[in-house]
Amino acid sequence: MERIELPAGPIDYLDTGGDGPVLVFGHGLLMNETQWRKVIPLLGGYRCIAPTLPLGAHRSPMKPEADLTQRGIARIIADFLEDLNLTDVTLVLNDSGGGQFIVSDGRADRVGRLVLASCEAFDNFPPPPARPAAALCRVPGGTSLFLRLLATKFVRHNKRAWGGLSKHGIPDEVLDDWFAPATRNAEIRRDLRKLATGTPSRKTLLTWASRLSTFDRPVLVIWATEDTMMPLIHADRLRALFADARQVLIDDSWTLIPEDQPERFAAALRQFVPADPTRVTSR
Repeated sequence: MERIELPAGPIDYLDTGGDGPVLVFGHGLLMNETQWRKVIPLLGGYRCIAPTLPLGAHRSPMKPEADLTQRGIARIIADFLEDLNLTDVTLVLNDSGGGQFIVSDGRADRVGRLVLASCEAFDNFPPPPARPAAALCRVPGGTSLFLRLLATKFVRHNKRAWGGLSKHGIPDEVLDDWFAPATRNAEIRRDLRKLATGTPSRKTLLTWASRLSTFDRPVLVIWATEDTMMPLIHADRLRALFADARQVLIDDSWTLIPEDQPERFAAALRQFVPADPTRVTSR
């Protein structure tokens, strides 16, 4: 793992290197770069970069004044691309959708393509199943209680709770890694609480969403047909919103398509962003 210092604080990231097309992967709430552990090895010939964003599983706290709202996360992504001097990036988002507001905020100049994969969109921030957890984080001590609940088998694996993110299940050792930083560190819990309670009004979210149509470069909408958190109708709305958009629907998956269907996800990326065949190697 490498690390850079941004105005908001330190960001760790995985970078496979190389001179192939650059794919930058965003992850979900209380997840880190390992959300993409099944997909990145299938993308030989690409430079894959997976930052650990401050969504609760980051290993070092952000600065106390850091903006960790959805727009703040988009600005951190923009700063990240700028600091690494990345251009013509394909930005890939799954589960958490705040990164899309890099467009609404007028900072998508380094993004050549956008991939929105079963993620928050329009006014679905956070999705209904996650709203009780967000409400709990508003109560004194609620964030710590939420993390204690995440240590239980029911919340981790029941489809009505965290287990509703992946149809085929997430290994406990992966969940342990995701939940450990906020469980152990009060400042990271502070960051998580800021994110969980910082969602703007529905009116603001829809205003930001309306500005996405200014993105005139290629967009790929990948959606899980069985997703109960991210409505399937949003896939159609997103495809209609952009001037140059295509859609791929994936069966036998819930929100975390990289977990449930990594091969199909990687194939969709390869078709959307062709690599130089002379540089494609298996890892």
